[in-house]
Amino acid sequence: MRFAPTIAACGLACLLAGGDLVSTAHAQEQMAVGASDQDHALLERVERHLDAISLLKARFRQTAPDGKQSTGTAWIDRTNRRMRFQYDPPSPLLLVANHDQVVFNDSQLDQTTTMPMDKTPLGLLLRPHLQLSGDVTVTGLTHEGNVLEITVVRTDSPGDGSMTLIFHDSPLLLRGWIIQDAQQETTRVDLLDASTGGSMPPDSLFSTDLPEQH
Repeated sequence: MRFAPTIAACGLACLLAGGDLVSTAHAQEQMAVGASDQDHALLERVERHLDAISLLKARFRQTAPDGKQSTGTAWIDRTNRRMRFQYDPPSPLLLVANHDQVVFNDSQLDQTTTMPMDKTPLGLLLRPHLQLSGDVTVTGLTHEGNVLEITVVRTDSPGDGSMTLIFHDSPLLLRGWIIQDAQQETTRVDLLDASTGGSMPPDSLFSTDLPEQH
């Protein structure tokens, strides 16, 4: 199910958008990315860094394809494969991922949409151990100054969209990501004041029991 394009500032709808317009051939054209020994070492370093993140809390700034920005608070629990994006008022948007589902709610439109977690690029981020090989294909890798960006797709279904992980180097820190949908539109999320570890938030924070779509 696709989100209506009229949802305010596209919201996390753009983060969830998949589609079948990106061909597998296009992804395979770029599969040589990460083939050098230096690239392999860099990707392994990123894997170790992500493995060390079990729980992350941060303020976030989201930039939609039309340039509109919104802010909020994010909780990412990679151990239990769940997350919550709570938007600041007056935004009506809320995203919760849990129980292998991603649930997006727009209270203003009284609309809730649910998608399988494994059909969204965000599902990759929630893997307790994200291997940048095998069923994940690295299609882009740039390392300029203290900024490292790694673009990945699902090897068997690149049409689900791509995700570019953004890191600050020295020390290596996850700073956000960019999701690109099948129409080449991008939504960027920047993590601000991120902290890792700490006590686990209550399970109710990740409840997917949101209003049903009318």
